[in-house]
Amino acid sequence: MDEDKPSLYGLEFPARSLAAQIAETEVVRFLVGTQSLKFANNQIHLVEFDEKNGTLNSKVYQHDVGEVWSLTSSPKDPNVLSTCYNTLRQEDNDCVMKSALWRMPEASPGDASTPLEQLCLFDTAQYGTQVKVTAFHPTETEQAATVVDNNVLIWDVGEATPRLTYKVAFEGKGHPRFTTGKWNHQQVSSQFATANDSTIRGWDLRTSKQAWAIENAHSQLVRDLDFNPNRLFFVGTCGDDASCKFWDLRQTAAPVVTMAKHSHWVWVVRYNQVRDQLVLSASSDGVLLLSSVASIASAPLEEDDGDGDEAKRMPDGVLATHDQHEDSVYCVEWSAANPWCFASLSYDGRLLINKVARSIMIMYL
Repeated sequence: MDEDKPSLYGLEFPARSLAAQIAETEVVRFLVGTQSLKFANNQIHLVEFDEKNGTLNSKVYQHDVGEVWSLTSSPKDPNVLSTCYNTLRQEDNDCVMKSALWRMPEASPGDASTPLEQLCLFDTAQYGTQVKVTAFHPTETEQAATVVDNNVLIWDVGEATPRLTYKVAFEGKGHPRFTTGKWNHQQVSSQFATANDSTIRGWDLRTSKQAWAIENAHSQLVRDLDFNPNRLFFVGTCGDDASCKFWDLRQTAAPVVTMAKHSHWVWVVRYNQVRDQLVLSASSDGVLLLSSVASIASAPLEEDDGDGDEAKRMPDGVLATHDQHEDSVYCVEWSAANPWCFASLSYDGRLLINKVARSIMIMYL
């Protein structure tokens, strides 16, 4: 594969949900969910990247219950995933958001008629209408969390019918709703983080109390957050102010690093799971950025200045700009099988799989 030329996979329908198949650590695979206005036409694509030949192979599954707004993959079973989707309520012909767990059965490449097997449907109706994400617990494989309106619902998914075991409700002025949520893998047994408006909050699930907060993290809406995989207390955020910010949860008055290199809303920020000096960000400006945050990494790297003087710490900043997309880039994910490989997805249904350039890679080996 030419390191400067990504592999392209095109979908028939618009798409804005992407996940790495994180339980598969031998082969580079990603999951993509579509958003066709004809609900019965929606699909889940399992895309496999052959690193040796630089080719892409796929299996397609029918997600005929509605358009996929978010999806996550199980950390235990590579064939299990969750989706949050918009569907039609039969009794009043109105649209409603739902979330379910699915299994991908065996399917033949090129066969687009294989249906997903529904494992369970989450009963979220009584808690609100805006279902944002269902996220698997990083280590407790029979536990998942659903973000709906101002609630975080913790489920036991070990049986056919999910059982609600815990609930966190955020009460505030103006009935605030969460825009997203994520397990804090630094505190995997006890903490879940949410975003609402411009604020990030961490919730202690043992007490249902707020553990920490970053008030006014961004001047506009917060879109996403990601915890440093290797360094405790550090988290990255992004939002509609076109910036990515990095925080120390012990001192949240100001970010420790701010990067404002995009020209429009930033939808996602992702730490590399092995080299936490590397961060990806994707934006409505159609650009994907690979940046360095070496100054706050678990092992800040140094570079030789070439003159025999003392090595200098690598600076923070943009390492590479990927502008091959022609529409808003809503998602980017690192591969679980190859830490130097990543995929990005734009709304027009273009999935691009890239590798970190060798010139950058050698600095972090």
